[in-house]
Amino acid sequence: MEVFLPWPELVKGVLIKRYKRFLADVEIGGLGTITAHTANTGSMLDCSESGRNVYLSYHPNPKRKYAYGWEMIEMADGLVGVNTALPNKLAYLALERGAIANFPKPLKVERERKFGLSRLDLTLALPGDEEVWIEVKNSTLVRDGVALFPDAVSKRGARHLEELTALVKLGKRAALLVMVQRGGAKFFSPADFIDPAWGRALRAAHDHGVEIIAHAVDLSLKEAKLGRALEVRL
Repeated sequence: MEVFLPWPELVKGVLIKRYKRFLADVEIGGLGTITAHTANTGSMLDCSESGRNVYLSYHPNPKRKYAYGWEMIEMADGLVGVNTALPNKLAYLALERGAIANFPKPLKVERERKFGLSRLDLTLALPGDEEVWIEVKNSTLVRDGVALFPDAVSKRGARHLEELTALVKLGKRAALLVMVQRGGAKFFSPADFIDPAWGRALRAAHDHGVEIIAHAVDLSLKEAKLGRALEVRL
């Protein structure tokens, strides 16, 4: 089953710089320099190089401070998706349709249910009164065929793993779903050289029964599509 999200009409530009975490200046032919919103809390290591072609969505809503949103950057190895909201939307659609092999088609998918100190991304209601709590993470860092997460120290990400572990201890089913918005990945591993504490938390969660799942996201200028499942190596 193909699961994809079509892009709106994309605007091509050249990245000048990313700054203040959520902003990027982009040169667009005929318009000059504009400031685009960057929906990415990470460092964007290896995918925010000045001078690269980027692709923006346009939202002419007067309530928005920035009409343009940064969606992808064109790196030497292909397109990289930088909008962290997209993997959540694609995961929701894939899970709703039963397109991720680890889970049957659910009766319902809920967003951002609160548990502990966190709101976890998705909760599946499965037949037989079974629930699955799922946190979705976005990977844009791929080196030597290895998809990595995180790309910056993430105390919040470690807390999410602790919440998933707590759910398993309560007899619930819980999973971490890593969506890789960059081509060339053969498997997924934690980025211990960036955040060893997150890597330790991931392994501890796995040891307690949290399911660790990774999927490629196939990107084109037409759509973002759920790709193949990736091996997880801890």
